[in-house]
Amino acid sequence: MPPPPSGGAAEHLKTNALGAGGIAFLVIAAAAPLTVMAGVAPVAILVGGIGAPAGYLAAGAVLAIFAVGFMAMTRHTGGAGAFYSYITLGLGRTMGMSSGVLAVVAYNALQIGVYGLLGQQVSDAIATFTGYDVPWWVLALAAVVIVWFVGRRGIDVGAKILGVLLIAETAILALLAGAVIVQGGAPGTSALSAASFSPEAMFAPGMIGVLAFCFAAFMGFESTALYRPEARNPERSIPRATYGAVVFMGLFYCLIVWAIIQAFGNEGVLTAAAADPATLFFVAIEQYVGTWASDVMYVLIMTSVLASQIAFHNAINRYTFNLARDGLLPARLAHTHPTYGSPSVAGTVQSLLAAVVITGFAVAGADPYTDLLLKVNTPGIVGIIALQALTSVAVVAYFWRRRHTVKAWVATGCAALAAVLLSAAAIALAVHIDLLTTAEGAINVVLVGIVPVTFLVAAVAARVLKARRPAVYAGIGAVHAEDGHLPPPEPTDAVIDASTDSSTDSSTDVVTDSVTDRVTDAATDEELAP
Repeated sequence: MPPPPSGGAAEHLKTNALGAGGIAFLVIAAAAPLTVMAGVAPVAILVGGIGAPAGYLAAGAVLAIFAVGFMAMTRHTGGAGAFYSYITLGLGRTMGMSSGVLAVVAYNALQIGVYGLLGQQVSDAIATFTGYDVPWWVLALAAVVIVWFVGRRGIDVGAKILGVLLIAETAILALLAGAVIVQGGAPGTSALSAASFSPEAMFAPGMIGVLAFCFAAFMGFESTALYRPEARNPERSIPRATYGAVVFMGLFYCLIVWAIIQAFGNEGVLTAAAADPATLFFVAIEQYVGTWASDVMYVLIMTSVLASQIAFHNAINRYTFNLARDGLLPARLAHTHPTYGSPSVAGTVQSLLAAVVITGFAVAGADPYTDLLLKVNTPGIVGIIALQALTSVAVVAYFWRRRHTVKAWVATGCAALAAVLLSAAAIALAVHIDLLTTAEGAINVVLVGIVPVTFLVAAVAARVLKARRPAVYAGIGAVHAEDGHLPPPEPTDAVIDASTDSSTDSSTDVVTDSVTDRVTDAATDEELAP
């Protein structure tokens, strides 16, 4: 285990700060439901037709299968690094370090790119309501300061703010869906239609392309595991938050996209979306609810993006904190705030990075939407889906090696299925990447190529680290006792069977290796990996 960053007392995050609800707020807010519905779903309908709702449902189902294996690992690792910890445990230190570095790059790409959208949205709103023209980059930089401040104040403060913003944005979408359903859908139609779920709609040629938008709508839900040290009773709260988040988003997205189709009719929605996809939801809510609701939705889209930025900022900081604590990044990044228990140094550095990127795009005269948002976001989306697939492989590898001592056949089977499905999704996304980037040729190759290049460079760095600094290499993915909530030792099958008619005390007398030993064993197994 690496020494504390300061050489003194171990740094740790604020403990017992989050319950299942707070964690769920964080990860659902990261996905920005209102933004992905009003801003992206109309394009998904254009690409896939009226079968788009089924695409969101399918993506949710795949990620729910992924979550089974993902959550099965929570009681086997005391690490708080999510992808980083899980892949280290299953596939070894080299793969673990590569995954951790890729996660930091991917999450930063997701978060920093969205500042372009936020700046442009707020600039447009100010111009609409006041007539003043404020440059997008000024507003984006102001948002960086707000996000930094909230992140610095601690995860519990962020969760409360995100809870309020998330409830508001989901409420306005629910209001729209409810109004459409109550009023029976588009005028001139005889009844609400279930044609979106017909085989013809679900297997239409464009539906493969729709998956790019559908999986992107769930970005960040897997970050629940990052909050393990800050969670109350993480063995229960993290699985509840994870399953709750993915089920809610899958069903909610499906309902809202189906409702917007009903608002215009199966034929009319394609015409309306083609005419102006950016206003599809606003036209619908104005027609079915009122002008006031359209104005409220306009404001809430801005707060939705801000909430997403706060949530991703928190996730990035915790990845950075964990890698720095294990010696893979400068030790200073592992320092926490003495009062708020937040990874404040990592948060400051991440905010400065965002400010530098925003400033660079502004100086270059780049477009905040097509350049900063779409192109910077793309490696992040591809990277996260690739990491989800690799994590599923890690789950299979871990439990397969322990198949004689740990009963986890359901988790292993789900992880194997998820690995196949997520790999297929990543390939489909790469093939149809132009739908996300609106670019062509070499630009798309470079944007997708950032993911494997980052992974390979980090893998080479890991092997160099093993040769030159073996003590640091040995600490990759280490369990840190100061985090608390360490998982209990895993009993053998013999103990599990014997405990059926025995007391709890007797079933804990014989156990397998400790958590630290299991992590060490998994890391030793990395010799199987390149």
